[in-house]
Amino acid sequence: MRLLVLKQCVWIDDGSPITVGFLGLGIMGSPMALNLIKTGCDVTVWNRTKSKCDPLISMGAKYKPSPEEVTAACDVTFAMLADPESAMEVACGKHGAVSGMGPGKGYVDVSTVDGGTSKLISGHIKASGASFLEAPVSGSKKPAEDGQLIFLTAGDKSLYETVTPFLDIMGKSRFYLGEVGNGAAMKLIVNMIMGSMMATFSEGLLLSEKVGLDPNVLVEVVSKGAISAPMYAMKGPSMVKSLYPTAFPLKHQQKDMRLALGLAESVSQPTPISAAANELYKVAKSHGLSDSDFSAVIEALKGKVQS
Repeated sequence: MRLLVLKQCVWIDDGSPITVGFLGLGIMGSPMALNLIKTGCDVTVWNRTKSKCDPLISMGAKYKPSPEEVTAACDVTFAMLADPESAMEVACGKHGAVSGMGPGKGYVDVSTVDGGTSKLISGHIKASGASFLEAPVSGSKKPAEDGQLIFLTAGDKSLYETVTPFLDIMGKSRFYLGEVGNGAAMKLIVNMIMGSMMATFSEGLLLSEKVGLDPNVLVEVVSKGAISAPMYAMKGPSMVKSLYPTAFPLKHQQKDMRLALGLAESVSQPTPISAAANELYKVAKSHGLSDSDFSAVIEALKGKVQS
Protein backbone atom coordinates (compact mmCIF):
# COMPACT_ATOMS: atom_id res chain seq x y z
CA MET A 1 0.00 0.00 0.00
CA ARG A 2 1.48 3.33 -1.09
CA LEU A 3 0.76 6.41 1.03
CA LEU A 4 0.54 10.01 -0.06
CA VAL A 5 0.60 13.04 2.22
CA LEU A 6 -1.47 15.85 0.72
CA LYS A 7 -2.03 19.02 2.76
CA GLN A 8 -0.85 16.99 5.76
CA CYS A 9 -3.75 14.53 5.49
CA VAL A 10 -2.77 10.95 4.62
CA TRP A 11 -4.20 9.18 1.63
CA ILE A 12 -3.92 5.68 0.19
CA ASP A 13 -2.81 5.68 -3.43
CA ASP A 14 -6.32 4.69 -4.58
CA GLY A 15 -7.43 8.19 -3.67
CA SER A 16 -9.22 7.41 -0.40
CA PRO A 17 -8.11 8.96 2.91
CA ILE A 18 -6.93 6.75 5.75
CA THR A 19 -9.65 6.86 8.38
CA VAL A 20 -8.38 7.43 11.90
CA GLY A 21 -9.95 6.49 15.22
CA PHE A 22 -9.01 8.08 18.53
CA LEU A 23 -9.94 6.53 21.88
CA GLY A 24 -9.49 8.56 25.07
CA LEU A 25 -9.84 12.34 25.09
CA GLY A 26 -8.24 13.46 28.33
CA ILE A 27 -5.48 16.00 28.93
CA MET A 28 -3.31 14.39 26.24
CA GLY A 29 -5.72 12.66 23.90
CA SER A 30 -7.92 15.65 23.18
CA PRO A 31 -5.18 17.97 21.82
CA MET A 32 -3.56 15.09 19.93
CA ALA A 33 -6.83 14.25 18.17
CA LEU A 34 -7.50 17.94 17.56
CA ASN A 35 -4.19 18.33 15.74
CA LEU A 36 -5.18 15.48 13.41
CA ILE A 37 -8.56 17.10 12.76
CA LYS A 38 -6.99 20.50 12.07
CA THR A 39 -4.82 19.02 9.34
CA GLY A 40 -7.85 17.60 7.57
CA CYS A 41 -7.67 13.99 8.70
CA ASP A 42 -10.83 11.90 8.80
CA VAL A 43 -11.11 11.28 12.57
CA THR A 44 -13.68 9.31 14.59
CA VAL A 45 -13.56 9.71 18.37
CA TRP A 46 -14.75 7.96 21.52
CA ASN A 47 -14.46 8.72 25.21
CA ARG A 48 -16.12 7.23 28.28
CA THR A 49 -17.54 10.67 29.07
CA LYS A 50 -19.22 11.61 25.81
CA SER A 51 -19.19 15.36 26.57
CA LYS A 52 -15.41 15.36 26.10
CA CYS A 53 -16.01 14.40 22.47
CA ASP A 54 -18.29 17.37 21.79
CA PRO A 55 -15.58 20.03 21.16
CA LEU A 56 -13.91 17.72 18.63
CA ILE A 57 -17.21 16.86 16.97
CA SER A 58 -17.80 20.59 16.54
CA MET A 59 -14.42 20.74 14.79
CA GLY A 60 -15.39 18.03 12.33
CA ALA A 61 -14.77 14.73 14.09
CA LYS A 62 -17.21 11.84 13.82
CA TYR A 63 -18.38 9.97 16.93
CA LYS A 64 -19.06 6.34 17.77
CA PRO A 65 -20.49 5.13 21.10
CA SER A 66 -17.97 2.32 21.71
CA PRO A 67 -14.32 1.46 20.99
CA GLU A 68 -15.53 -1.53 18.95
CA GLU A 69 -17.51 0.72 16.62
CA VAL A 70 -14.57 3.11 16.22
CA THR A 71 -12.13 0.38 15.23
CA ALA A 72 -14.68 -1.23 12.93
CA ALA A 73 -15.12 2.09 11.12
CA CYS A 74 -11.45 3.10 10.91
CA ASP A 75 -8.27 1.92 9.19
CA VAL A 76 -6.01 2.95 12.08
CA THR A 77 -7.01 3.64 15.69
CA PHE A 78 -4.98 5.47 18.34
CA ALA A 79 -5.66 4.93 22.05
CA MET A 80 -4.57 7.29 24.84
CA LEU A 81 -5.74 5.87 28.18
CA ALA A 82 -4.82 6.78 31.73
CA ASP A 83 -3.35 3.52 33.04
CA PRO A 84 -2.81 -0.18 32.25
CA GLU A 85 -6.23 -1.16 33.57
CA SER A 86 -8.01 1.37 31.34
CA ALA A 87 -5.88 0.44 28.35
CA MET A 88 -6.78 -3.24 28.77
CA GLU A 89 -10.48 -2.57 29.33
CA VAL A 90 -10.82 -0.31 26.28
CA ALA A 91 -8.88 -2.70 24.06
CA CYS A 92 -10.12 -6.08 25.28
CA GLY A 93 -13.24 -5.50 27.38
CA LYS A 94 -16.90 -5.73 26.37
CA HIS A 95 -17.40 -3.82 23.10
CA GLY A 96 -13.65 -3.18 23.20
CA ALA A 97 -11.41 -2.19 20.33
CA VAL A 98 -10.35 -5.77 19.55
CA SER A 99 -13.93 -6.69 18.62
CA GLY A 100 -13.83 -4.25 15.70
CA MET A 101 -10.35 -5.12 14.49
CA GLY A 102 -9.42 -7.35 11.58
CA PRO A 103 -6.91 -7.85 8.75
CA GLY A 104 -5.69 -4.61 7.21
CA LYS A 105 -6.42 -2.54 10.32
CA GLY A 106 -3.94 -1.10 12.81
CA TYR A 107 -4.06 -0.27 16.53
CA VAL A 108 -1.60 2.23 18.00
CA ASP A 109 -1.56 2.41 21.79
CA VAL A 110 -0.02 5.71 22.87
CA SER A 111 -0.87 5.15 26.55
CA THR A 112 1.85 4.73 29.17
CA VAL A 113 1.62 1.15 30.39
CA ASP A 114 4.00 -1.59 31.51
CA GLY A 115 5.53 -3.94 28.96
CA GLY A 116 3.43 -6.88 30.11
CA THR A 117 0.19 -5.02 29.49
CA SER A 118 1.40 -3.82 26.10
CA LYS A 119 2.32 -7.36 25.06
CA LEU A 120 -1.05 -8.65 26.25
CA ILE A 121 -2.96 -6.04 24.22
CA SER A 122 -0.70 -6.73 21.25
CA GLY A 123 -1.50 -10.44 21.44
CA HIS A 124 -5.25 -9.82 21.33
CA ILE A 125 -4.98 -7.31 18.48
CA LYS A 126 -2.75 -9.55 16.38
CA ALA A 127 -5.01 -12.54 16.99
CA SER A 128 -7.72 -10.60 15.13
CA GLY A 129 -5.42 -10.34 12.11
CA ALA A 130 -4.69 -6.65 12.68
CA SER A 131 -1.35 -4.93 13.33
CA PHE A 132 -0.17 -3.42 16.62
CA LEU A 133 2.19 -0.62 17.55
CA GLU A 134 2.91 0.69 21.02
CA ALA A 135 3.82 4.37 20.92
CA PRO A 136 3.88 5.99 24.36
CA VAL A 137 4.73 9.68 24.28
CA SER A 138 7.24 11.82 26.10
CA GLY A 139 5.69 15.23 26.71
CA SER A 140 2.73 16.68 28.58
CA LYS A 141 -0.23 18.99 27.87
CA LYS A 142 1.56 21.90 26.15
CA PRO A 143 3.70 19.71 23.83
CA ALA A 144 0.54 17.78 22.97
CA GLU A 145 -1.23 21.02 22.06
CA ASP A 146 1.74 22.24 20.03
CA GLY A 147 2.36 18.97 18.19
CA GLN A 148 5.74 18.62 19.90
CA LEU A 149 5.49 15.16 21.44
CA ILE A 150 8.15 12.45 21.23
CA PHE A 151 6.88 9.01 20.22
CA LEU A 152 8.63 5.90 21.55
CA THR A 153 7.35 3.18 19.27
CA ALA A 154 7.76 -0.59 19.04
CA GLY A 155 5.94 -3.41 17.31
CA ASP A 156 4.80 -3.86 13.72
CA LYS A 157 7.29 -2.01 11.50
CA SER A 158 4.89 -1.76 8.56
CA LEU A 159 2.26 -0.14 10.78
CA TYR A 160 4.91 2.26 12.06
CA GLU A 161 5.63 3.29 8.48
CA THR A 162 1.91 3.68 7.76
CA VAL A 163 1.25 5.95 10.74
CA THR A 164 4.47 7.97 10.48
CA PRO A 165 2.64 10.93 8.85
CA PHE A 166 0.18 11.01 11.75
CA LEU A 167 2.97 10.81 14.32
CA ASP A 168 4.65 13.73 12.57
CA ILE A 169 1.47 15.80 12.85
CA MET A 170 1.24 15.14 16.59
CA GLY A 171 4.94 15.13 17.45
CA LYS A 172 8.39 16.49 16.75
CA SER A 173 10.39 13.25 17.07
CA ARG A 174 9.81 9.52 16.83
CA PHE A 175 11.89 6.48 17.63
CA TYR A 176 11.33 2.92 16.46
CA LEU A 177 12.67 0.60 19.17
CA GLY A 178 11.96 -2.90 17.88
CA GLU A 179 9.83 -5.46 19.71
CA VAL A 180 6.67 -4.68 21.66
CA GLY A 181 7.63 -3.82 25.24
CA ASN A 182 10.66 -1.73 24.31
CA GLY A 183 8.60 1.42 23.82
CA ALA A 184 6.87 0.92 27.16
CA ALA A 185 10.20 0.31 28.90
CA MET A 186 11.79 3.42 27.40
CA LYS A 187 8.84 5.58 28.45
CA LEU A 188 8.86 4.27 32.01
CA ILE A 189 12.61 4.87 32.34
CA VAL A 190 12.25 8.42 31.02
CA ASN A 191 9.43 9.15 33.45
CA MET A 192 11.34 7.55 36.32
CA ILE A 193 14.22 9.95 35.66
CA MET A 194 11.80 12.87 35.37
CA GLY A 195 10.07 12.03 38.64
CA SER A 196 13.36 11.77 40.52
CA MET A 197 14.56 15.06 39.00
CA MET A 198 11.41 16.85 40.14
CA ALA A 199 11.71 15.49 43.69
CA THR A 200 15.32 16.66 43.97
CA PHE A 201 14.46 20.04 42.44
CA SER A 202 11.72 20.40 45.07
CA GLU A 203 14.24 19.75 47.84
CA GLY A 204 16.51 22.42 46.40
CA LEU A 205 13.76 25.05 46.19
CA LEU A 206 12.74 24.49 49.80
CA LEU A 207 16.31 24.37 51.08
CA SER A 208 17.21 27.62 49.33
CA GLU A 209 14.29 29.36 51.01
CA LYS A 210 15.14 27.86 54.40
CA VAL A 211 18.67 29.26 54.31
CA GLY A 212 17.49 32.71 53.26
CA LEU A 213 18.02 32.57 49.51
CA ASP A 214 15.47 33.56 46.89
CA PRO A 215 14.23 30.33 45.24
CA ASN A 216 13.43 32.30 42.07
CA VAL A 217 17.12 33.12 41.77
CA LEU A 218 17.91 29.43 42.25
CA VAL A 219 15.68 28.64 39.26
CA GLU A 220 17.61 31.19 37.21
CA VAL A 221 21.01 29.91 38.35
CA VAL A 222 20.07 26.32 37.50
CA SER A 223 18.82 27.43 34.07
CA LYS A 224 22.27 28.85 33.21
CA GLY A 225 24.34 25.76 34.01
CA ALA A 226 25.00 22.22 32.91
CA ILE A 227 21.99 20.86 34.83
CA SER A 228 19.57 23.19 33.06
CA ALA A 229 16.34 21.49 31.99
CA PRO A 230 13.23 23.05 30.42
CA MET A 231 11.15 21.41 33.15
CA TYR A 232 12.86 23.46 35.87
CA ALA A 233 12.39 26.79 34.09
CA MET A 234 8.78 25.95 33.25
CA LYS A 235 7.67 24.61 36.62
CA GLY A 236 9.94 26.45 39.07
CA PRO A 237 8.28 29.89 39.22
CA SER A 238 4.84 28.37 39.84
CA MET A 239 6.22 25.97 42.43
CA VAL A 240 7.70 28.90 44.36
CA LYS A 241 4.17 30.36 44.50
CA SER A 242 2.69 26.98 45.51
CA LEU A 243 0.75 26.81 42.24
CA TYR A 244 0.53 23.54 40.32
CA PRO A 245 -1.53 23.95 37.12
CA THR A 246 -1.99 20.43 35.82
CA ALA A 247 0.00 19.47 32.72
CA PHE A 248 0.87 15.96 33.91
CA PRO A 249 -1.20 14.71 36.88
CA LEU A 250 0.74 13.65 39.94
CA LYS A 251 -1.22 10.39 40.15
CA HIS A 252 0.08 9.44 36.70
CA GLN A 253 3.65 10.30 37.63
CA GLN A 254 3.39 8.08 40.70
CA LYS A 255 1.85 5.31 38.60
CA ASP A 256 4.79 5.52 36.20
CA MET A 257 7.29 5.48 39.07
CA ARG A 258 5.60 2.35 40.42
CA LEU A 259 5.70 0.64 37.04
CA ALA A 260 9.33 1.65 36.47
CA LEU A 261 10.34 0.27 39.85
CA GLY A 262 8.59 -2.97 38.96
CA LEU A 263 10.52 -3.08 35.70
CA ALA A 264 13.79 -2.55 37.58
CA GLU A 265 12.94 -5.28 40.07
CA SER A 266 12.20 -7.71 37.23
CA VAL A 267 15.82 -7.43 36.05
CA SER A 268 17.37 -7.03 39.54
CA GLN A 269 18.49 -3.44 38.91
CA PRO A 270 18.76 -1.37 42.12
CA THR A 271 16.94 2.00 41.90
CA PRO A 272 17.16 3.43 45.43
CA ILE A 273 16.90 7.10 44.41
CA SER A 274 13.77 6.53 42.35
CA ALA A 275 12.30 4.36 45.11
CA ALA A 276 12.76 7.19 47.60
CA ALA A 277 11.21 9.69 45.18
CA ASN A 278 8.24 7.38 44.67
CA GLU A 279 7.51 7.51 48.39
CA LEU A 280 7.25 11.31 48.18
CA TYR A 281 4.70 11.06 45.36
CA LYS A 282 2.70 8.61 47.47
CA VAL A 283 2.72 11.09 50.37
CA ALA A 284 1.57 13.86 48.02
CA LYS A 285 -1.28 11.65 46.82
CA SER A 286 -2.31 11.05 50.43
CA HIS A 287 -2.51 14.84 50.83
CA GLY A 288 -5.18 15.00 48.11
CA LEU A 289 -2.88 16.15 45.31
CA SER A 290 -3.49 13.31 42.85
CA ASP A 291 -5.04 15.55 40.20
CA SER A 292 -2.60 18.42 40.65
CA ASP A 293 0.49 18.67 38.47
CA PHE A 294 3.30 16.32 39.45
CA SER A 295 5.33 19.35 40.58
CA ALA A 296 3.01 19.39 43.61
CA VAL A 297 5.28 16.67 45.02
CA ILE A 298 7.03 19.60 46.72
CA GLU A 299 4.09 19.75 49.13
CA ALA A 300 5.05 16.34 50.50
CA LEU A 301 8.39 17.81 51.55
CA LYS A 302 6.71 20.82 53.16
CA GLY A 303 4.63 18.38 55.15
CA LYS A 304 7.73 16.58 56.36
CA VAL A 305 9.31 19.88 57.39
CA GLN A 306 6.19 20.90 59.30
CA SER A 307 5.70 17.57 61.08
